Amino acid sequence: MRTIRRIAALVGVAAASLAHAQSSVTLYGVIDVGPTFVSNEGGAHNLKMDDSISAGDRWGLKGTEDLGGGLKSIFDLENGFDALNGEARQGGREFGRQAWVGLQNKYGSITLGRQYDLIYDYTANYAMSAWASGYATHQGDLDRMGWERLDNVIKFKSADFDGLQVGALYSFGDVAGSLHEDSSWSFGGQYNHGPFSAGAVYLRMNNPNGSNTIDPYASMGVFSFLGQTTAIRNPTTGQVTDLYSSTPLPIDSQSVMTLGASYVFKNVTYGLAYSDVWFKGYGETSVLRTYDSGASWQATPQFSVSAAYYYSTFEGHHYNEASLGFDYSLSKSTDVYLQGSYLRTSSGVDAVQGYLFTPSTTNTQTSVRIALRHSF
Repeated sequence: MRTIRRIAALVGVAAASLAHAQSSVTLYGVIDVGPTFVSNEGGAHNLKMDDSISAGDRWGLKGTEDLGGGLKSIFDLENGFDALNGEARQGGREFGRQAWVGLQNKYGSITLGRQYDLIYDYTANYAMSAWASGYATHQGDLDRMGWERLDNVIKFKSADFDGLQVGALYSFGDVAGSLHEDSSWSFGGQYNHGPFSAGAVYLRMNNPNGSNTIDPYASMGVFSFLGQTTAIRNPTTGQVTDLYSSTPLPIDSQSVMTLGASYVFKNVTYGLAYSDVWFKGYGETSVLRTYDSGASWQATPQFSVSAAYYYSTFEGHHYNEASLGFDYSLSKSTDVYLQGSYLRTSSGVDAVQGYLFTPSTTNTQTSVRIALRHSF
């Protein structure tokens, strides 16, 4: 009942704001549901219903109000939910996907609250693997190319000046006596000129916490990380114990650099992406490096085909993943898609696609998914 009252209150606020001149509020959302086959999860194949794969299930309210003189107030409240059982995602937060308010004029915008980072704004769309399959996000999404968020953020994004946009953000750690601990900062930009687009972002997170913490085995299938044992395999049964499944591995910092570019030629979009992720802790530094390439062909106005491949390295380990996807639009708001991806890792690593499955007991993992997606 409390949640219903909160939603009713929000709708009431939205209706009231609509009464003001030159103000608007929009209700929007996405639902993405369908069955998935996985070749090996913890030693057995699995056929299951899954959701929020190619697009996260959500509903939200966003709006603007004209304050005069070219200045506007803007806001976005976005809730993530599990369409299979109706539960809230993002740890049960009411607006765990986005919750921010800000000001905007002809020079840019300043927003405050829980927001996507600048990788989402300027480089994530160049990672073509995730276009072809929602399960083909880079290992553990540790380079954050799969759309990640930060709390306590103040973010500046410039307007588009002859194709160039730049931005910067700072995430407060909220630790008394320290501006460094638990904080994050980032800067980046994007350039668009005709069919060509390119972007670059650098992000530094100090003492990653909350939803940004790391479980190395679950996200990468590795048994050691920064010199620390992260999982143990029973030599008799083969069963794996993840040492950081309930208490994430604490590290000093995670720094991410992402680069990307795309080019549109006729009805084909070609994309390239590169990322470096530096992890520091326990007196050591490790680097996760990823190269991503692919293309998306709009064969007809209703039908598209996407294919991609990425290669990653980490502490001497290697990851190779290929993905292929088909999408058919039934209307402007509804589409059905078929996606498949195949991951092969080097010996000694249990393959796990993105961060969405239980790791395989071998160095390969395959997924095939068909789903219905509706936007409103």
